[in-house]
Amino acid sequence: MGLYPEIEPYDHGMLDVGDGNHVYWETCGNPRGKPAVMLHGGPGSGCAPGFRRYFDPAAYRIVLLDQRGAGRSTPPASAYDTDMSVNTTAHLIADLELLRRHLGIERWLVWGVSWGSALGLRYAQTYPDVVSELVLTAVATGSPAEVALLTRGLGQIFPEAFARFLAELPDNDRAGNLAAAYNRLIESPDPQIRERATRAWTDWETATIPAPPRSVERFEDPSFRRGFARTVTHYWGNDHFLGRGGGEGSETGAEVSVVLRDAPTLKDIPGTLVQGSLDFGNLLGIVRRLRQAWPGSELTVVDEVGHSMGAPGVVDALVTATDKYAAHGGC
Repeated sequence: MGLYPEIEPYDHGMLDVGDGNHVYWETCGNPRGKPAVMLHGGPGSGCAPGFRRYFDPAAYRIVLLDQRGAGRSTPPASAYDTDMSVNTTAHLIADLELLRRHLGIERWLVWGVSWGSALGLRYAQTYPDVVSELVLTAVATGSPAEVALLTRGLGQIFPEAFARFLAELPDNDRAGNLAAAYNRLIESPDPQIRERATRAWTDWETATIPAPPRSVERFEDPSFRRGFARTVTHYWGNDHFLGRGGGEGSETGAEVSVVLRDAPTLKDIPGTLVQGSLDFGNLLGIVRRLRQAWPGSELTVVDEVGHSMGAPGVVDALVTATDKYAAHGGC
């Protein structure tokens, strides 16, 4: 099946969302088609042109945006004087609602990858009446257990890389929340400390890719690296600004996120989950627990694929889902 052909936006703009922030948005495909919004990961990755290709451009009005501080949105998180206190999950959800109203959309399909899946789930839990369907891949829910796994738990699998990752931190910061500790370095007034910390953070993320080639080209762009590492550690070091769900435990002893706790509230929203079998989030059973708690969802697991939206089997499953939901009509 594969992706749809490359297309260009027919409209774009910068939306003033307050707090001195302007969010970049664009629309592609059919202006009269079924609305769909794509939420990128990271947090802080930004959208790419390839995101447009997961939807039939004849059937969908495709909306892309760069979340606060990411991509073409301003001010960029890579700038040291950018105020990150006004970049939280609540702010991003409010931005989505402002954009939906700005574009005159009543309801839209929400598509999310990685962090974008957690954001999409929480958005749908907050505004269920405006979400027609959810399509999510490389699924994350923003739980403390997921952060603990990705920053400390994987050290058992990648011990040499983990030793280098820890070495950048002061001794008294190596036992606590590693994302928060790195964020403190990245917020240092000393640019050399900031640069070493951002490089160490992205080196660790690169080292934990489960299959060759273990390289991430965008991390070689200093501006992207600074903004990405700053945003990720800002969110991961603060429980994704979601709070803790309480109740059910995990392998790490941390609580689940409110996203997983509140999954039953999505019962009236159809959803498709597409997950690689080698995605490390599977070690916590997150995606299966989400599927079990969300009656309207279905799960496709793609063999021998990690935390990816671009592997052939994942692409096919995602495009199959958007093709199916196109038949539900526009809004």
